Formats: sequence, C-alpha cells, structure tokens
Amino acid sequence: MRPLLQAEQAVLGAVLLDPGQLDHLDWLEPEHFYRPAHQALFAALRHLRSKGQPDLAADGTVPLAWVSDAVAEAERHTRGMTAGYAHTLVSACPRPEHAPVYGRMVLEGAIHRTVTEHAVRLHQIARADMVRGEVDNTLHHADVLAAVLDDLARRWGTEPRPVTPAPPILSADPLPTRAQAVSDDEQLLLAALTERPSGMGEVVGWLRPQDFADPAHGQLYRCLGALHHRGEPIDQVTLLWEAQRRGLLADGTVTGEQITAICQGVGPGSAQWLGEEVARSALLRTAAATARTIRDLSATDALAPGQLINQALAALGVLAEVRQRWTTGTRPPAPPAVRNEPAAGPTPAQVRAARARSTPPAPAPGAPATPPAVPPVRPPSRSHT
Repeated sequence: MRPLLQAEQAVLGAVLLDPGQLDHLDWLEPEHFYRPAHQALFAALRHLRSKGQPDLAADGTVPLAWVSDAVAEAERHTRGMTAGYAHTLVSACPRPEHAPVYGRMVLEGAIHRTVTEHAVRLHQIARADMVRGEVDNTLHHADVLAAVLDDLARRWGTEPRPVTPAPPILSADPLPTRAQAVSDDEQLLLAALTERPSGMGEVVGWLRPQDFADPAHGQLYRCLGALHHRGEPIDQVTLLWEAQRRGLLADGTVTGEQITAICQGVGPGSAQWLGEEVARSALLRTAAATARTIRDLSATDALAPGQLINQALAALGVLAEVRQRWTTGTRPPAPPAVRNEPAAGPTPAQVRAARARSTPPAPAPGAPATPPAVPPVRPPSRSHT
C-alpha cells in the first residue's frame, strides 16, 4: 500500500475516533484527498461537525451514530463507502492525536498532484499552439500555473521563493509537422539579415541565438551579431570568415556550403516579421520544455512541497525571460513624442509685477529728483609741434 493511501486512511480514522481533531484540520480540504470516497467522507464529517454532531456520551466516548451518520452522508455522493470500510479506516489510524501530521501528508500528496496536472495541461496547450501558431493560450496557462504555485505555497505555510540559479531547461524540439517550417523561417531570417544588414537593428535587441531551434542557425546568428556589434560589413565572405574564427567550420557545426546556401537563398525580407516567427517558436518550445521539467519535478516524491514549489517557480522564471523578450519584440512602436509648443508670453499681470519690482525707489524729501548731470571729461588735446 502506498504511504499516501495510508495517510488518507489514518487521518479519516483519527476523525472517526476523535471528532475534535477536525478543529486542527481546518486547512485541509476534501479535494486534497486522492480517492473520491475519501473526499466524500471527509466532507461528510465536516458537515456533521458543523451541525454540532456528535453528542458525546456521559463518559466522553463517541457514539456509534457518528460513524453511521458520516457513512450515510458520504454514500449520497459516492459509491464504495460502507460501514465495514469505515471500521477499516479506524483500524488504520495508529494514534488519533497525530491527525494533523497525517493531514499534512495528505496535503503534500495533493500539492504534487496539483502541480502535475497543471504542468501537463501547460505542455499540451503549448504543443497545440505550435500547430496553430498562437501564444495567448500558452501564456494564460503559464500565468495560471504560477498563481497555483503561489497559492500552494501559502497553503503549505511557506513563502514562494524561486531557487537560484534556475534549473537548466533545454528547449524542446518543435513538432515533427512544424520542424521544417521552423527551419525555413530561421534560414529566411539569416538570409534577410545577410542581404540587408540594417535589419539587425530591428531584432538584435531582443532575439537571442538560443531562440533558434537549429543550433547551427543560432551560431550563425551569433556571428552576424558580432559583426554588427563591431560595425563591420556583413556579407557572405565576412560571415564565412567569422564562422571560421569561432571554430564552427572546424568542429562541423556548419559547413561552407550551408553558409553559401543561406546567403544565396531568397532575397531580402522583413527581419522584424521573421524574427517574430522565430521568437514565437522559441517561446512555445520553452513553455513545453518548462512544463515537462515541472512535471518531472512533481513526479519526484523525494522533493518536499517547499522545494517542489520553489524549483517549479524557478523553471517558470526561464519562461518569463523568453516571454519578456517576445513582448519587447512584438510590442508596437511607441508613438512619436509630442513636441512641446513654445510657451505663451507673460500675462499683463506678470508684466505689471515685473515692472513694479524693477521701479527705482522714490527720492528722499529735499533731494533733487534726478542727480545733476556730470559733463563728460574730455581728454587733453595733443598739441602739434
């Protein structure tokens, strides 16, 4: 028997033996149980307890009606709940006072299941968006998964803190039906950047070499970025030389024939549009790889809930970085700044105030209104001898 099943039986048996244990399990919900019968029974026990049951006997013992009423209430919502199984639950509980610990085990299992379910859903949506060429559904489910992780962290009683550094995530390969289209988009982008180097200014700020599905294409884009950064001319010859300097020809990453085929391919296109296509594919591949990583983490029973949540948040952080660059690349250009109109002239009140501040003070009584004019002093004339 799996430990999680034993924990579910133990916590239910503890409540059947001691209804007061429900006061210590107010953070545990019926949906946290894996088995539907256990969910229904726990919900029935909470319902009866809220109605004031059971009425304890004079010696403090729990009446048999507490068990029978709970079973009858649970049978209204599920099958397989019998009085015999209720006694099995009672016998499965070693100590009723350990109910909070058993409940914590149940919550831990629920956290792993919940993370798995949302990670699988994100993976499916990302792969579906690869076919449709969309990203909105993928981004929405990524936000949902992040919100679920935050909620689970609070339920577990810890603060969500992504671990650092983030676990490495390798971009998943595109779907077989899309692999050729993705490769074609990447080659067209490289050809457009080689034919019209000014297009590097449109994509170099947000498109990265790791966004290319083909590692060879990513390395060639890195070469173009290096030439652009150094202000050197970009053409077939300079690209081939840069690839050689980086050892890409020696280690077989690319061949001279591949570079020639790319540079002599289709004529110039829109670097911005092709860059968006490459970035969209990278975003969806990263989302699928992130979901797969989180799914594998949640399948590891050795990970405590806090570790699982924090590592899953760190994996989502890798996706968030790609998402931020995608948003930067696809954001419409900002409208031109509005030129400030020249300020209007001073108002009449401002003119009067300025004149009042600059008016000389009135002369003292008996003083001449204006100082006597001083004749100019003429320099002595030079005599001619």
